[in-house]
Amino acid sequence: MTMWAGWLQGDAAHVAVALTLLAMSIISWALILWKIILLWRSGAGVRRGIAAFWQAPDWESGARAANGFDASGFLGPLAAAGLAPRSGTLAAAGTLGQQHMRALRAGLDAATRRLQYGQVVLATVGATAPFVGLLGTVWGIYHALLGIAESTQPSLAQIAAPVGQALIMTAAGLAVAIPAVLGYNLLGRWIARIESELEGFAFDLHGLQHGPAAD
Repeated sequence: MTMWAGWLQGDAAHVAVALTLLAMSIISWALILWKIILLWRSGAGVRRGIAAFWQAPDWESGARAANGFDASGFLGPLAAAGLAPRSGTLAAAGTLGQQHMRALRAGLDAATRRLQYGQVVLATVGATAPFVGLLGTVWGIYHALLGIAESTQPSLAQIAAPVGQALIMTAAGLAVAIPAVLGYNLLGRWIARIESELEGFAFDLHGLQHGPAAD
């Protein structure tokens, strides 16, 4: 009998803990792999798009060049912030510097939300998975002790098997939590680098359009 089959033969609480850990592991690994692909493409696209923008002869062609290299779409709202908003709307209210700043801030906020997506889930899995596993261990030991108490002649095998199976739940919780914590930290540093590049690009765009007086 496999370890997984042994877990599924437990009571409802034991099975619920095992399935919860399995679901947390699948979700965290799916997020990690998806974000690695997203950040790899986004980081390269942002760098190439920024370089292409500054090589363009004017703002509009620079915006088109940036969009052509940045498939993630992070640079598009920032580059488009330099274009005049539609008249008669609140976006066109205020000075040109205020309009530009609002558009840049909106573009940075949208990029940050996309980059940070899933980070809370990874942090939650990393923080809670060990305790979920510990809950399964405590519950399993409790039932093992009940079985020993009901046995007239308990043997070492009767004690070791259920207790060992219960202790594995703690290891399973750690096995789920450790990749989530590592993914959260490593991806967080990667995200911070891309956010820094976007913020620097936005700062340069604002300075390009409005000059030192805008500061």
